[in-house]
Amino acid sequence: MTEKEIWSMEELVALTDEVQISEVVFRDKVVEFQFCELVEKEEPKIKSQDGMSEEDKMGYYQELGSDRVMKMVKKGNEKNPDGPCISSKQWKLLPTTLRYQITNKILGVEEEVKANFTL
Repeated sequence: MTEKEIWSMEELVALTDEVQISEVVFRDKVVEFQFCELVEKEEPKIKSQDGMSEEDKMGYYQELGSDRVMKMVKKGNEKNPDGPCISSKQWKLLPTTLRYQITNKILGVEEEVKANFTL
């Protein structure tokens, strides 16, 4: 049986100040990027979805998720300007599939996505 690792509160708090560098493989080449975890006051603000259609809500949440990831990337870029930076302007111009890969990696859902699409 594998011993489980447990986070200390100090380690968790440090994540909001620590720049993490990661990578994804896109069309047989590596794309490096950096990011930093957010604290609540840095998170994008959610507005009311009252009266929105389901389609509009989905679009809103997709945009909110993209904004959240970009804030994490920008925070990492500010803390480590010499690292593998992606600017807001570049982010909007990246291929959608690459943006999804980076988003999934940052949010930690990469393995879930692989499991859902594996036959």
